[in-house]
Amino acid sequence: MLLAIDVGNTNIVLGVFEDENLRTHFRLSTSRQRTVDEYGLQIIALLRTQNIRPADIHDVIISTVVPPITDTLAETSRKYFNAEALFVDPGVKIGINIKYENPKEVGADRIVNAVA
Repeated sequence: MLLAIDVGNTNIVLGVFEDENLRTHFRLSTSRQRTVDEYGLQIIALLRTQNIRPADIHDVIISTVVPPITDTLAETSRKYFNAEALFVDPGVKIGINIKYENPKEVGADRIVNAVA
């Protein structure tokens, strides 16, 4: 299963995909102060409400507009899901040519919306 994490300024939306189907989704408040363990345990508790075990998650993809949370979620992915998270940013090959003078200025949220 794939755990997709969309980090916004106010909320973090989590989606669990089995093949191409969205199996379930959750919403957490965004907190720059939360630790790796706090995020990990919260996510696992939410997954368990749907009978999903951490071992069921094989891939993690993260889109964030809150850079201070990036390292925390990367470590959460490694520690709790044994997965190296893929971060959506202008360097990810998505089949869309970003024609901004500085493509790194394009937010991950806009890139994901363009793909969707």
